[in-house]
Amino acid sequence: MLQRCTTNMSWLSGLRELRPLLHLLLPLSIHWVAEEMTVSVLVDVTTSALCPGESTCSKAIYINGFQQTIVGIFKMVVLPLLGQLSDEYGRKPLLLITISTAIFPFVLLVWHQSEEYVYAYYVLRTISNIISQGSIFCISVAYAADVVNESKRAAVFGWITGLLSASHVLGDVLAWSLPEKYIFAVSIVLLTSCPVYMKFFLVETVIPAPKNDRESGCWAKIVDVPRQRYISMRRAAEIVIFSPTLRGMALVSFFYELGMSGISSVLLYYLKAVFGFNKNQFSELLMMVGIGSIFSQMLLLPILNPLVGEKVILCSALLASIAYAWLYGLAWAPWVPYLSASFGIIYVLVKPATYAIISNASSSTNQGKAQTFIAGTQSISDLLSPIAMSPLTSWFLSSNAPFECKGFSIICASICMIISLCFACLLKPADTSSSNDIEGSQETPLLTDN
Repeated sequence: MLQRCTTNMSWLSGLRELRPLLHLLLPLSIHWVAEEMTVSVLVDVTTSALCPGESTCSKAIYINGFQQTIVGIFKMVVLPLLGQLSDEYGRKPLLLITISTAIFPFVLLVWHQSEEYVYAYYVLRTISNIISQGSIFCISVAYAADVVNESKRAAVFGWITGLLSASHVLGDVLAWSLPEKYIFAVSIVLLTSCPVYMKFFLVETVIPAPKNDRESGCWAKIVDVPRQRYISMRRAAEIVIFSPTLRGMALVSFFYELGMSGISSVLLYYLKAVFGFNKNQFSELLMMVGIGSIFSQMLLLPILNPLVGEKVILCSALLASIAYAWLYGLAWAPWVPYLSASFGIIYVLVKPATYAIISNASSSTNQGKAQTFIAGTQSISDLLSPIAMSPLTSWFLSSNAPFECKGFSIICASICMIISLCFACLLKPADTSSSNDIEGSQETPLLTDN
């Protein structure tokens, strides 16, 4: 009875801790809804524009892989840089910049969906992803860490990722119910409302330390900026490298993202080519994962975390991601992808468990640096995975495949997740935040939880 009361209190405490995050989570949820509602329809739009009348479009697969590679190259530098800037100059301005970039690519698809406009969309979307992909969530996690007590962060991160899943479900419902011609227009309206809301209602959690360069000349300031960025990036690297927990999490995140990003980049095109799935089937699969994710992240994670800890949750979620990949890769009937998607209920816990372990191993003044530096290592995975996945998927979907296994590339990607699981089993999560302060931090939290 006492144990049940304790787990219920853990669940409710996570909900109570969300109150100071209301003005962050509301626009973020709208942003996630707007982005998700375009996912399922983009496959049909790009395939129709680039390969008219065909169900398989190698050109679209290669362009998506090329886009992911370019994004991965630049994110290696941009993500840690944005994390450092959020630690030094505040979370709010960086969130406003990153969340605004998602608006512009979809304007082109509202205007026209011809081949030329789809190519232009890919260019703008690549630039947008370099700035916003991963950074929005990492800076939001750092914002939450500013105002949430360390012992309650896992529950709060579970609620945040649960809201992400709920937003995805709502976005998939809108994509499934709205006519295709209205989806991008509605998405733009929702995306535009997010930075406007943040501008007026979001409270800053960081007070930048005063600078002592008022008497410096213009040229001295210009020369000093790259030096400060280099020092800050080196400090972020030291934070991760000299912490066994953070170093281990960097390896776990790298190999997990290497496998999962490769699968995500080709999965919908694979399902369209093999089983003839369209917008409705894609939305059903995404809704299935999203609904289960809401339960696991908002209800299950806050209850399990005090009982078993983040490491057990992380290892279990990684094991589920391996099963997810194998079922998709070996899918022999149209119902098998639905069975595979059901494992999404468990593997989505990889993210909140990862954020919680990183946050607990980082000091209060290094949250942005640690989260975004490890996210930067994931961007290396985003760079590498399409180099193998795009040609391998196209090859095994073609008539020239060396043997009959259309999902062979997905099975290969699962090997990376097996390696990630091995590194996760070796982790020894510990509270190292007190020993992880690097002298010379540029900010102090404005809002704290007493």
